[in-house]
Amino acid sequence: MFKSIKSAGLNLILVFGLGTAAFAEDIPAPTGDVLLSVVGEIAVTNAEDTLQLDFAALSELDSTAFETTTIWTEGAHTFQGVSLHVFAELVGAEAGTFLATAINDYTVEIPVSDAVEGGPIIAYLMDGEEMSVRDKGPLWIIYPYDSSADYRSEVIYSRSIWQLDRIEVVK
Repeated sequence: MFKSIKSAGLNLILVFGLGTAAFAEDIPAPTGDVLLSVVGEIAVTNAEDTLQLDFAALSELDSTAFETTTIWTEGAHTFQGVSLHVFAELVGAEAGTFLATAINDYTVEIPVSDAVEGGPIIAYLMDGEEMSVRDKGPLWIIYPYDSSADYRSEVIYSRSIWQLDRIEVVK
């Protein structure tokens, strides 16, 4: 009995491991407009040395949503996107820094240590709608500001880059 349970557990681990590896290698090149280009010390690419993600690719990744207020908007809004934790795992970032850059070339440094479960997301929806450039989109790194006083500081606010279009992973 113990041997078969152990064997079944091993098979489950192998299947899960293969599924994760296959997913990371199978991110197709974008067919729509590229919303996010990722370069640097990354484990997965789909366009030469770059990982390019369009809306379809981003929405295929595990998503998360939370409601929070921000210092830039009125009232609470629901943001949905890819958690920075999932994104870090996808690109193989275990330590170092994300250099996050907006369409106007403004860049912020976000430590990979911010990529925790229940932490910030790369939001692509606000209140169920895609965000226009005028509304800080199409991508905005949002922290769950209302969930912890630790997320309501000038340092965290400075990392909350909107109109995000590229990330460089630096180890």
